Amino acid sequence: MSKINEKIKIWQKEKPGVPWFSFEYFPPKTDQGVQNLYERFDRMAPLDPMWIDVTWGAGGTTADKTLEICIHALKYHGLNVMMHLTCTNMPKEKLKEALDICKENGICNILALRGDPPGHLEAGAASQGFKQCEGGFAYATDLVKYIRQEFGDYFCIAVAGYPEGHLECTCFDDDMKHLKEKVDAGADLIVTQLFYDNPSFLGYVERCKAMGITIPILPGIMPIQSYAGFNKMTTLCQTKVPPGMLERLDAVKEDAEKVKDVGVQIAIEQCKDLMQNGTPGLHFYTLNLESSVMRIVEGLGLTPDSRDLPWKQSADQKRKVEDVRPIFWANRPGSYVRRTSTWNDFPNGRFGEFGSLRCAYGDFGFVSFAKDPADKAAETRRKMWGECPTTPSDVCKVFASFIKNDVQKLPWCTDAPAKETNFIAKQLIRLNELGLMTINSQPRVNAALSTDPLVGWGPAGGFVYQKAYLEFFCTKEMLDKIKEGIGKTSTCSYMAVNKKGRKMGNVNSSCANAVTWGVFPSAEIRQPTVVDFNSFMAWKDEAFSLWGEWSSIYAEGTESRKLIESVSDTYYLVNIVDDNFVSGDLLNNVIGWASASLESMSGVARKPSKDPTCVPEYSRVACHH
Repeated sequence: MSKINEKIKIWQKEKPGVPWFSFEYFPPKTDQGVQNLYERFDRMAPLDPMWIDVTWGAGGTTADKTLEICIHALKYHGLNVMMHLTCTNMPKEKLKEALDICKENGICNILALRGDPPGHLEAGAASQGFKQCEGGFAYATDLVKYIRQEFGDYFCIAVAGYPEGHLECTCFDDDMKHLKEKVDAGADLIVTQLFYDNPSFLGYVERCKAMGITIPILPGIMPIQSYAGFNKMTTLCQTKVPPGMLERLDAVKEDAEKVKDVGVQIAIEQCKDLMQNGTPGLHFYTLNLESSVMRIVEGLGLTPDSRDLPWKQSADQKRKVEDVRPIFWANRPGSYVRRTSTWNDFPNGRFGEFGSLRCAYGDFGFVSFAKDPADKAAETRRKMWGECPTTPSDVCKVFASFIKNDVQKLPWCTDAPAKETNFIAKQLIRLNELGLMTINSQPRVNAALSTDPLVGWGPAGGFVYQKAYLEFFCTKEMLDKIKEGIGKTSTCSYMAVNKKGRKMGNVNSSCANAVTWGVFPSAEIRQPTVVDFNSFMAWKDEAFSLWGEWSSIYAEGTESRKLIESVSDTYYLVNIVDDNFVSGDLLNNVIGWASASLESMSGVARKPSKDPTCVPEYSRVACHH
């Protein structure tokens, strides 16, 4: 993990004039909410924020959960983390304990705050205000001094700034004086309170410069998520609302979606103005919501142009050399990192040379809802996956709807299909219609530019390659027909296993098959994604257990629950790799084999598809380039 102040210096040297951005989250109240937040991390991490930070509840009320989420974000989601820490109700011993835990887990960024008393917003005018804890600190300046005294330069320390003045400060000049004291005590950067009036922020920055404050100042941007929420927040914080903004919102206040749309546009306009006036970065208060913030980042043109690898690397220092992973966890990267978190070494260069650690996967790193799902969570999942499915065809329709983006997620896929899936979406939908339940795939790619916006990765000037890959659940009867088809080609390898562990396949269990690789200037060939037997067997247990997340949303003894449990108990998990990355046609071949299987079972010959869009994936990729 990097210290943010050092990361900023490197960024400004390598990308002068290019703004960065960061996201703030708060600890959810429920375990289900925390699990949803972890999934949100996976969806937002590809935007490559400079860091994320997690708030510390008023009075330290969320201390344990804040620490847990910060550690989780760092170790399992590849995110650089900053943890909030407040003085409220926190004696020195508790502060020291929290900072020690951060250091032990590699967290080296702290946002030091005085904090607010519990219930300060609800109490309103009746609040007794902040009270210093016995053995604690009265001001953020004292906390900054304490951190520097106890930990030296280990931590990058951020502090809060108030462009429109702190609510409790009677004089703006005094407020600026307090800021200067925090900076002089050892702060490395400033993150401001939310605001909508840019002249107030820009004037604030100029005053800081005049006082000799030279550290980065990040504006706090809060996207407008609802009309009522906007009015409440600006009233509580006494935030200035620029002329015209309220009128734009008043015009659409009866339509929640239009309010969000206007809010996104207002934020884009605000951020563009800030960037044009030299603001080095942007800090977004997400309110644990992703859609608006992601739209704003995309609207500003700040999404990353390229990826270092096809998967998001961890910010955990001990994994910095890791550059190879099995493909099976492509849609559940957090689980893979959790299951390998006890490893002392990580594959670098070649997975096949990694030795016995390939077998040393930990227990499943996911929250199972099979035991006692919350009613609300179960209701949400039934809306996605079906109120009362009664046939395997009903289940297959859910998988097809996921490919169409009509279903938000599946137990095996916590995010929407990757953009490259568009190349093979027609075939995947057809496979699900034929009875294969697809959970992972990639099209074949032959020498695409490393800067390609959909399949590219690595430094510019390189070329990337992929073998076609397909992973799915299917019946034994369907698998037999697919095996027969594979037997007629010399380019396809497969592995299959059921819940009880019965295995089939035509691969050498001691070999790893590279399914993604790249060739770059003045560098060795890199192969960041592989398929190997031992990892597949570890993934198999997790993949079958995830059916429990689906079955558990139906009551015991119902036909729907029996159906899902039957699929889990009787179907096979299968993966197929086509080594012919030049002219292979894996998905259409599998469609043919699956169709033949249905024909043999029904005794009725099916007419071949005349859909002109159902073409080999390589043709679709070639058209793109």
